Amino acid sequence: MKIGIIGGGAIGLLFAAYLQKGHDVTLYVRSAEQKKLISSYGISLLAEGREHISYVQVLLTDEWKGGEELSIVAVKQYDIHPLISIINDNQAATSSSFLFLQNGMGHLSLLHELRARAILVGTVEHGALKKDARTVQHTGAGRTNIAVFSGEGTEAAECLEEPSGDFPFSVRKDYKEMLLQKLVINAVVNPLTGILQVKNGELIENPFYYIVVQKYFAEIAAVLELSDPEETFDALVSVCRKTSSNTSSMLKDLQNQRQTEADAILGYILGEADKKNKQAPLVHAFYSCIKGKEPGN
Repeated sequence: MKIGIIGGGAIGLLFAAYLQKGHDVTLYVRSAEQKKLISSYGISLLAEGREHISYVQVLLTDEWKGGEELSIVAVKQYDIHPLISIINDNQAATSSSFLFLQNGMGHLSLLHELRARAILVGTVEHGALKKDARTVQHTGAGRTNIAVFSGEGTEAAECLEEPSGDFPFSVRKDYKEMLLQKLVINAVVNPLTGILQVKNGELIENPFYYIVVQKYFAEIAAVLELSDPEETFDALVSVCRKTSSNTSSMLKDLQNQRQTEADAILGYILGEADKKNKQAPLVHAFYSCIKGKEPGN
């Protein structure tokens, strides 16, 4: 399958490096410098103590023409709106399929603006760390869960789900349930690691931090009215355990003085709390702490 990957961050590089093994992959990046480096030297994938070099076609995001059967969108949520304008300006979008891999659920309303044949959404369980413009470290193996959001996306989903030992995909029936569980995990892990300046595992290993995790999770579960909070909490603990030595994306953004995805993740939960007239003091407090740490504040 011809696949375009939009975004040259950790997830974009990781997906390009693995998917090029069985597909015709084109990577779309924002900067001419990154394009030149990857075109010249390939993507360096660090996994299981070894370096693997992968070569893919690289173009600038503005050069996207919709020629691929599937475009995987791996940019931050706050970059989606301008990207949709670029896509909609191209007539080919109406016959293209898209897979969006953003954290949170705030981007779902934007996807209705996209004129596309099919839209899928996904959650990524892999750990990935971008070391430089062309190097990504695979810090934790997992799977990518995907579900159809709108249109005829079954064919593309099934093609990705074909057996792949080192980079598996799993097709889910209910996109809302799939995204909701990932949202809750991100909403707990990202802000707390960002505020406390700790790696993921410390949230459950430190007994005092764990108390905060429990109370914070309970508040989020009440706001979102989770159908099975115990199962979701077990999944949260499992993620913290599996990625114990990982630096969360929000902590990494703060360390690098970048904008975080607090609006996409916590903003969505605050919006739900307002809609349902529910109290969410911890979500409000942690959202304010993260926004206060962002550059320019």
